[in-house]
Amino acid sequence: QVQLVESGGGSVQAGGALRLSCTASGYIFRLLCMGWFRQAPGKERERVAVFGPTGSYIDYADFVKGRFTISRDNDKDMIYLQMNNLKPEDTAMYYCAATQYQCSSRTFPYSGQGTQVTVSS
Repeated sequence: QVQLVESGGGSVQAGGALRLSCTASGYIFRLLCMGWFRQAPGKERERVAVFGPTGSYIDYADFVKGRFTISRDNDKDMIYLQMNNLKPEDTAMYYCAATQYQCSSRTFPYSGQGTQVTVSS
């Protein structure tokens, strides 16, 4: 069973930046495909960014390309999401997620409790 704990959310003005962190436990971290998803009120959860076990697979949703950067530290069992030039439409609950299967999956079986990101105009 994979346990995930996010931190780093908060409230910022448009154009600002935040860095989310996620700590994983309960599995061999370097074997996991890790990602960030988000869900805004009334909307479906959407995939934001994914980082494969070895770094050979890194993928971003079109709506964050050039603004967000995902990274991972296999020594610390952590992933990060650096979010720059935030927009009000980025407001959502952000979830750290993990899968031991294909990184290309639209859904990941393991997810944290989420951290709220609010961007004001």
